[in-house]
Amino acid sequence: MSTGSFSLLLVLHAHLPFVRHPEHARHLEEEWLFEAISESYLPLLDACERMADDGVDFRLTLSLSPTLCEMLADPLLQARYLAHVERLIELMGHELARYEAGSPLKELAQFYHACFARCREQFETRHRRNILHGFKRLQDSGHLEIITCAATHGLLPLMLTREARRAQILIARENYIKHFGRPPRGIWLPEAAYAKGVDTLLREAEIDYFFLDTHGLLFAEPPPRYGVYRPVRTPAGVAAFGRDVECSKEVWSSEAGYPGDGVYREFYRDLGFDAEYESIKDYLHDDGVRRGLGIKYHKVTGRVPLHEKELYRPSEAARRAEQHAGDFLAKRRQQLRWLADNLDVEPLVVAPYDAELFGHWWFEGPHFLESFLRQAANSPDEIHLTTPSAFLSENNHVQVVSPCASSWGEKGYYEVWLNAANEWIYPLLHRAETRMIELARRFDEAAPLQRRALNQVARELLLAQASDWAFMMSAKTSVEYAERRTRDHLGNFDTLHRQLVEDRLDESNLAALERKNSIFSEIDYRVYQ
Repeated sequence: MSTGSFSLLLVLHAHLPFVRHPEHARHLEEEWLFEAISESYLPLLDACERMADDGVDFRLTLSLSPTLCEMLADPLLQARYLAHVERLIELMGHELARYEAGSPLKELAQFYHACFARCREQFETRHRRNILHGFKRLQDSGHLEIITCAATHGLLPLMLTREARRAQILIARENYIKHFGRPPRGIWLPEAAYAKGVDTLLREAEIDYFFLDTHGLLFAEPPPRYGVYRPVRTPAGVAAFGRDVECSKEVWSSEAGYPGDGVYREFYRDLGFDAEYESIKDYLHDDGVRRGLGIKYHKVTGRVPLHEKELYRPSEAARRAEQHAGDFLAKRRQQLRWLADNLDVEPLVVAPYDAELFGHWWFEGPHFLESFLRQAANSPDEIHLTTPSAFLSENNHVQVVSPCASSWGEKGYYEVWLNAANEWIYPLLHRAETRMIELARRFDEAAPLQRRALNQVARELLLAQASDWAFMMSAKTSVEYAERRTRDHLGNFDTLHRQLVEDRLDESNLAALERKNSIFSEIDYRVYQ
């Protein structure tokens, strides 16, 4: 039996695809970002800053994908987010006028009005429109360990060439340095997808560690002595942490997990569908189609039709989140003690989640996290919150294994991103990869206009490689948009490739693409050599 503290590693992976459409005054898919800012990123940042101000000794690992960082730092999207939240504040003002004082609906309208006003104040005044600055301060103070992801969340095992995989990693590294002023220590592999050879590329990029799904570690060769309860090192010398299944089910599952509790906010019933059309039409998009507005007056209630859902009570939901945080802590304590009794080392439990689960999908999630972190920090027991770098610095001697191919997608491998719904994209992406490598080698010394075009053609390839598009096609969500984005970026790639090869660049067309698809200002196409 081991004695002493037991370590818990909480990891949040924050990612959205690069969606930026300056050619439209308002664009529907940009609201993916705006909703995530209001419901997930700002509440998480607010909770972390509140704990830091209160002297809570918490540790959290946060993956911020390069595409998300680029959007959060983009002046156009920052201004559009403010306009978005101002519209919601105005709408809630109208909602407040509709209800009598003391009525439950008026109280809910006041609640949402306060939420959106708080978002505006945080975003514009405290963070001066760039919330990355807030996360950076928390990293500099030692509370957060921020890690990166592949440049555009491209699924590395499904890329044809080593050069394309390496470019996704190296471009991500440079982008992280741009935003956070230091190299990243770790990386979240897109979709936690691993294949042989990825670790070598990570080592070349001076990445110290990454994360695997459970079976990626359990089926390693040789099998890890301690399962997923200690990190391992790959033959290339990069550390790998495996996901714990118990933690995942308790938080991820909408049925068996906490988010399915009846007092929590119901995600699928929204004012955009409930309200009289005339009262919300000015807050819909130009097409006038009813859509969710992020204003939800009802709670999960139970297994009843949407129209039978009961009214949401925020204070009741907050108390339940605190209870669930205590339950999560008690279960981790029990789990870690059992592991310590059965292992000859101090166990580590790794609990990774999508950041957007907390707030967007599970509205009370940020409050749950804050309550858990506060309770854990104030608990006199043996649970120790840690980060990957801190744990490795104290436990440098770990077993060397070769992880197996894996992901955290359905069925555990790559089928979600390679199936009948999306297989057509890969011959096109693979052809573009090889052409990009050829261009980078052919134009080692490029003239200024050629360099601009070569950097832009690299951007178009990267944007086409985003795993989000294949996922949407597979999940049958926003399929038309996903297909259009894939075809548009590949079409832009082909146009620029042809113009470069034929030495007839169209500067006006190039400038238009640079304005529209403006990601990674620091990019150097020679990363594909």
